[in-house]
Amino acid sequence: PFCDTVCFFCACNKIATKDYSKTDTYLGYLYQEMDKQAALFNNNRVVEQLHWGGGTPTFLNHEQIRALMTYTRKSFTLLDNDEGDYSIEIDPRSVSAETIKVLRDVGFNRFSLGVQDVDPIVQKAVNRMQPIAETKAIIDACRDNNAKSISIDLIYGLPLQTATGFIETLNAIIAISPDRISLFNYAHLPHLFKPQRRINEEQLPSPAEKLTILQQSITALTHAGYVYIGMDHFAKPDDELSIAQQQGKLHRNFQGYTTHAGCDLIAMGVSAISNVNHSYSQNEKTLDGYYKALDENHLPIIKGITLNQDDLLRRDIIQQISCHFHCNFKAIAKQYSINYEEYFSDELSQLATLANDDLLSIKDHQLIIHASGRLLVRTVCMVFDSRLKKSTGTQQFSKVI
Repeated sequence: PFCDTVCFFCACNKIATKDYSKTDTYLGYLYQEMDKQAALFNNNRVVEQLHWGGGTPTFLNHEQIRALMTYTRKSFTLLDNDEGDYSIEIDPRSVSAETIKVLRDVGFNRFSLGVQDVDPIVQKAVNRMQPIAETKAIIDACRDNNAKSISIDLIYGLPLQTATGFIETLNAIIAISPDRISLFNYAHLPHLFKPQRRINEEQLPSPAEKLTILQQSITALTHAGYVYIGMDHFAKPDDELSIAQQQGKLHRNFQGYTTHAGCDLIAMGVSAISNVNHSYSQNEKTLDGYYKALDENHLPIIKGITLNQDDLLRRDIIQQISCHFHCNFKAIAKQYSINYEEYFSDELSQLATLANDDLLSIKDHQLIIHASGRLLVRTVCMVFDSRLKKSTGTQQFSKVI
């Protein structure tokens, strides 16, 4: 969870510190949690996908990186043939070519780099100075070490961004030619995330400007040969995400799109969210709470939920819409033994406006989102989210525009 500097736009759970000794204490507790989680699963269950997120995972030094992966291999059954999807988020400002080699040696084969915007003016406004040459050098190191996949994260809606300026960012990233590009919408929620209070709201682009940036980004990336995957991802045509979408096997989880539908997700560390069978659980969000739970010899889970039949039904619909831009209501009705027209009468009424605007259509027992409606796929998903409706008065993290 540690970062040595804070990006003002960040909405992640993180701990800003220059005290690198804190990581040894944290890893000790993480190993305790790992022991407790590993005891709940048979060792014949192979880890198909592994991800280190943050904070800044590369806050760890090389020795700590090796130690953490060694302990993970001791606790769980990891693949040794480079066939797993083992990924890590990298801050290009905090790593060297040697770090990339260490990460590759311990088993990571997918690298995700945060860039956000290449314009120094925007970077200064969000406290993240990152020359494009620095980013390119790390990507070159990933390629020199035979990385299977390189992904870059961009954000639109940051202060001082303009449609004209963001084209330069797109051109720079297209020239680097990563395998995947994530394009996220900045959600300004300063009442929830203290660092965002450092952002000058008057410098934020208007909703109309943000929409222009998004539309031109989709055009530029698709013209460059990338496939538009769902709500916020782009991938090369031969990438596993693109192939999975074509085959109807694409899946979406907390962190975006994946090819690993049906896997249990065991998450460890401060604020981590797990999805095992039909349940979700979240760990303690503070270091003190996390350490205290483990000192008391129990898993540091702070809350959880078991999905009921309605949750499962709605989750399946949202998965279909967010991954494939359509939903087969007839198949859903058969699977869950419902009359979908009665069960979702309110939802279908809400979608009528979008249908009248030719953004989607509902016919032959199927919902189909048209190309012109793809920008609003999140809105369509929200219509079917009953728990979102219950949280009235609460501003949600993922704004549409």
